[in-house]
Amino acid sequence: MRSCFFRKTLILMVFFLLLPFAFAAADSPSKQRIYDDAGLLSKSEVKELEALAEKHGAKRDTDFIILTTNNEENKDVEDFMQDFYDQQKPGYDKPNGNTAILALDMKKGDVYVAGFYKAKKYLDNHRAALVREKVTPDLSNENYYEAFQSFIKTSSKYMGIRPGVDPDNILFNIWFQIIASLAIAGAVVGIMAFNTGGRVTVNAATYQDNENTRVNHRRDQYIRTSTSKRRKPSNKSSGGGFSGGGGGGVTRGGHSHSGSRGKF
Repeated sequence: MRSCFFRKTLILMVFFLLLPFAFAAADSPSKQRIYDDAGLLSKSEVKELEALAEKHGAKRDTDFIILTTNNEENKDVEDFMQDFYDQQKPGYDKPNGNTAILALDMKKGDVYVAGFYKAKKYLDNHRAALVREKVTPDLSNENYYEAFQSFIKTSSKYMGIRPGVDPDNILFNIWFQIIASLAIAGAVVGIMAFNTGGRVTVNAATYQDNENTRVNHRRDQYIRTSTSKRRKPSNKSSGGGFSGGGGGGVTRGGHSHSGSRGKF
């Protein structure tokens, strides 16, 4: 009887000792996606970004990774990003799998956006440049948390749009879709209301007297003709395209990626 009591007491003690660790494990993300080696974020911001990256990662089958470094080894930002991918082997579906990366070099002020595998397809060089351009103003203003939030949300949004389509097209804007739907609905209601009303039988010919109506006088008078010439501006631009340098590449481990780099 007494041994049974002590056994139950021991089980309860172990349970309460392990309870805080169970809550901590449930509260933490399943894997790390925010690597803030430069110390730009608070602990609460890292936690929130981890949760955001996990949420959108499950939505797009892609790991959204953020890297920051003070670059003590004086590496190029693209080399730094590539070495991380080869060594840490991120990927939602498998090691070295679907991954979108935002890499920040605080020493040189360089930023690089890259996409691997599925992210390479949906975040091609052009879309990677669009993402980079959206986050750069916040980076320049040292709003790092907002910039990282924007990277995850914008990249996830673009990955929901089929490749080859402009992701910033107004047709994909939710407010435009709502307004367009309301306008169409209003037009349909208007047409229905018009068709249910009485028909108007009076027109321009109703009060016209063709027998007693005629043209009394007509005159054409020429005034003048003037011609002016203007030089056509020459186009000295060497082509269009998006801003930002870089582009895709291949890691030392043989993993191809899309990419865009710039300054902040």
